[in-house]
Amino acid sequence: MSTKKILFITGTRADYGKIKPLMAAIQSSSSFQLFVFVTGMHLSQLHGSTYLGVQRDGWENVHVDFASASHEEGMAQNLAIIIGNLSNYIRALNPDLVVVHGDRIEALAGVLSASLQNVRVAHIEGGEVSGTIDESIRHSVTKLAHEHFVSSENAKERVLRLGEEPSRIHVIGSPDIDVMMSDQLPSLQEVKDHYGILFKNFFIATLHPVTTNLFDLNKNSVVFAESLIESKQNGIIIYPNNDLGHETILSAYTKLLDNGRFMLFPSIRFEAFLTLLKNCQFIIGNSSAGIREASIYGIPAIDIGSRQQGRYCLNKSKNIQHVNFNQREILQAIKNCPRHRYASKIFGDGHSAEKFLKILNSHDFWNRSIQKHLTY
Repeated sequence: MSTKKILFITGTRADYGKIKPLMAAIQSSSSFQLFVFVTGMHLSQLHGSTYLGVQRDGWENVHVDFASASHEEGMAQNLAIIIGNLSNYIRALNPDLVVVHGDRIEALAGVLSASLQNVRVAHIEGGEVSGTIDESIRHSVTKLAHEHFVSSENAKERVLRLGEEPSRIHVIGSPDIDVMMSDQLPSLQEVKDHYGILFKNFFIATLHPVTTNLFDLNKNSVVFAESLIESKQNGIIIYPNNDLGHETILSAYTKLLDNGRFMLFPSIRFEAFLTLLKNCQFIIGNSSAGIREASIYGIPAIDIGSRQQGRYCLNKSKNIQHVNFNQREILQAIKNCPRHRYASKIFGDGHSAEKFLKILNSHDFWNRSIQKHLTY
């Protein structure tokens, strides 16, 4: 098999952390040549200009699409800009495979730009459930992609129910577990020194906008911030993603700025975040990290509101408490956290990259037609 060009698209700090093990597997293989297209939230100064971290990691052929830096007009306009820039890049590169992850507009831009140019697309972590417009985006990407690398048998079943052919669905687990279970994570002291964290004990808090319910966002953000203050505990607060409404959450966080029990960060490097997660008292908010990564480590998680409710119902891990945006409920959940420490292995075994590479090295993968057919 001749050397094939594999293009990964990354648009956020979250998807980058998940696909890094797959990128490393491609770069280490003599059968493939790695290309990386960096766009979306990575270009946001407010969120830490995380494209710099991608560049520092030393990947081959990194293209940072500065022209797609986030605009204030909204997600639809940003999607159009990324599609235009990415389509031109794919046309010039002519990759053999484009790899997209998850449920963000960057993944949608990638699968549209590639599939409309008859380029094979692999979708990582399709078949998941979430509580915002992201879920609709994820399933749309699934219908446009040609190959599906899913995290669990449950996810595989949902992709099958979308009418995808069984031969195109590969259960490899969640790739970030490869990083989580590795011995390459920095020590807690290294992370504390790098970020200037002085707390001995701390929780992690991340709140994201629910784009389909912005009406309650201001009230909910204030309740969240005030609950953290009333907890009387030390907290590491990570900025929300760049979805519509993130400014409202940041405005509520001004209550925390002059309080010595909180440290706020636009972004934290994925490996450093995992070390902090592994050593925190609990994680609180509505991030998928409270559903997925916290469950792997058995860290207590407090999931607030509707954003992850579908995932919460599907993940039966006992480490998760689900509450509403109600201060009394939130504070009671914080009080209950020490009772909730249960590790879970339902999302993979830490060998996703190995499985991914094995599939890409098979002739069947490349011989399958990009013309798909519904199988109901």
